[in-house]
Amino acid sequence: MKMNILHMKTYLKALACAGLLSASILPAKAQQVTVDASIDSLQLLIGEQAKIKLEISLDVDQKLQMPILEDTIVRGVEVLDIAKPDTQYLNNGKRMLINQEYTITSFDSALYYLPPFEIQVNDQPYYSKALALKVYSVPVDTLNPDNFYGPKSIREVSITWEDVSNIVWFTLLAIALGALGYYLYLRFKDNKPIIRKIKVEPKLPPHMQALQDIERIKSNKNLRMTDPKGYYTELTDVLRTYMAERFGFNAMEMTSSEIIDQLMEIKDKDSIKELKELFQTADLVKFAKYAPLMNENDMNLFYAIDFINHTKVEPDPNAKPEPTEITIEEKRSKQARMLLLGSMGVIAIAILILLFQIVRDIYYLF
Repeated sequence: MKMNILHMKTYLKALACAGLLSASILPAKAQQVTVDASIDSLQLLIGEQAKIKLEISLDVDQKLQMPILEDTIVRGVEVLDIAKPDTQYLNNGKRMLINQEYTITSFDSALYYLPPFEIQVNDQPYYSKALALKVYSVPVDTLNPDNFYGPKSIREVSITWEDVSNIVWFTLLAIALGALGYYLYLRFKDNKPIIRKIKVEPKLPPHMQALQDIERIKSNKNLRMTDPKGYYTELTDVLRTYMAERFGFNAMEMTSSEIIDQLMEIKDKDSIKELKELFQTADLVKFAKYAPLMNENDMNLFYAIDFINHTKVEPDPNAKPEPTEITIEEKRSKQARMLLLGSMGVIAIAILILLFQIVRDIYYLF
């Protein structure tokens, strides 16, 4: 019996020690998560705002679920904004301190009880302390109704340059564009001719032009050596052009014999004997595939130069020089008319935009 009582006492002591140990452990675990709530103003006028700060401390390896709020905390207290949580790490990154701000307001005067905020840490609920908020209405002195004042009269404000500068500049720009558009319209409607001035080189005398062309043929050695037909064709064309301008007959449309006969009426036979040989050689090359020698080509080139030098007429040094500029008038092309029409369209759109800006600025000004 005594042994049973002794064992019973030992068991009760062990049970008491276990209870004390668990009691010491539970507060330690409970202190691992702390939740605190505070409000920056306990009293508000209707429509004013206050901020509630929720502060949570926990270990980094714990899973946190913040409170889910709708548009109100309690009836009459509205939530205007929920700020992004601010997280700080403490104790070398082992602990977290999370701050969450809520912006609230109220439009009904009353004393409001704000219940504790509930959070979940590892699916276990934790609660902050409750808060109170007193909302006052705007005080009204009902005993002195004469102290109420009606709305103030509209104050006249003087107009400055900054107020009207855009209107003035837009108006001037619209007038300038209107004038330009009207000018383009007149040009489009009248379809007046466009006057162009084209500069040209003064025309050379016939003998100088012929000698210049012969010099070009002479410098083309490849033509003389490989293409005798092309060589004599170009040489005789130069002579035909010179004769047409120098003597006044249509040498370009005449045969070689007709040219020689025409020249015999103007000059003596001896003076055109060498020219006759040149044309005969040219006809043989062009029509009989005759292959002249190189020195024969050079000789005929010399005959052509000699004929020009003996028959040339020097220009009168006192003669009035030919104009170096001629004037041409022509109707406006279809593309130019389309360009004018498109330009008028762009100007019209720009004027409409400016008028809209002017009317809008005047409306806001007055």
